Amino acid sequence: MKKNRYLLYLLLCGLMFYIAIPELSFAQGRMEGIYAASWLFFGLLVFAGNLAAYLYSPRKSRISGRTITGPGKKKKARLFAG
Repeated sequence: MKKNRYLLYLLLCGLMFYIAIPELSFAQGRMEGIYAASWLFFGLLVFAGNLAAYLYSPRKSRISGRTITGPGKKKKARLFAG
């Protein structure tokens, strides 16, 4: 369910870039250029964060009432001999 949310956020961020990039002016003046560069920087941070969350979110599968992360993953037990 979370992967769908991250995909929606990625699509909305792409739409935001599609609409805003032609409106940003990098060569008009000093303050306008700083604003455009910072807006683009923060937008790319949002896009990268959502892309990382989408790609690296753990998969959960249900097998007989237990949740296991990933296929064939078992919880490791540590033994201390002392």
